[in-house]
Amino acid sequence: MPRSRRPVRRVEEYPADPMPRDVWPSTLAPVRQLLDEGIDLDTVTVVVGENGAGKSTLVEAIALAYGMSPEGGSTNSGHSTRPSESQLWEHIALHREPGAPKGGFFLRAETMHGFFTYLEEHPGARPEPVFHERSHGESFLDFVIDRSQWPGLWILDEPESALSFQGCLTLIGLLQAIIDDGLGQVVLSTHSPVLAAFPGATIHEVGEWGLRRSSWEDLDLVRNQRSFLASPERYLRHLGAD
Repeated sequence: MPRSRRPVRRVEEYPADPMPRDVWPSTLAPVRQLLDEGIDLDTVTVVVGENGAGKSTLVEAIALAYGMSPEGGSTNSGHSTRPSESQLWEHIALHREPGAPKGGFFLRAETMHGFFTYLEEHPGARPEPVFHERSHGESFLDFVIDRSQWPGLWILDEPESALSFQGCLTLIGLLQAIIDDGLGQVVLSTHSPVLAAFPGATIHEVGEWGLRRSSWEDLDLVRNQRSFLASPERYLRHLGAD
């Protein structure tokens, strides 16, 4: 298997412009730990955690510092409709491997409709699929297929919101093929135990403790979903209770 040179091997606070620790998002434990200690990124890095814990904030900041739009797209795409991103990206430094590809893609399921409209309004020299003519999940996978031969950094923020169970498996297969060809590096935030099981991934679980390395079987999201599937009535009978 070809060895991919990682576009980003480490993320640290930018020493010339440190971020105050008393303002959001550095008040989030995972963000504060990133600024204090830095984080190494593997060929595949998966970030999991509850809503609001900071995982999307982290991957968004890496994408922006790399030169991508906060609403998704390739490096230098310029796509933006309503800025809502934090300023964390201005205070971090990305350390690259020599000779690594400089391109990349940031995919956010929640903003893909706007991004596909941007692509239609700014066509390139190469014809590409009309993504709006496909379902949400199909268009998401079609985009990965269409860009799969472009080397670089793939950042995906909660892509499972666009995908079925089978779609999640298909996405893993597509991204694995990109890695096996030596063309890319993947950073993925997710609530999905399927996507978190990406073969060979380094998993970081975020929460009030900050960032911690974890194995798949020890993740809260894996234990919780296993328990729910084994006995859903134990969880559902309490809904709506006073």
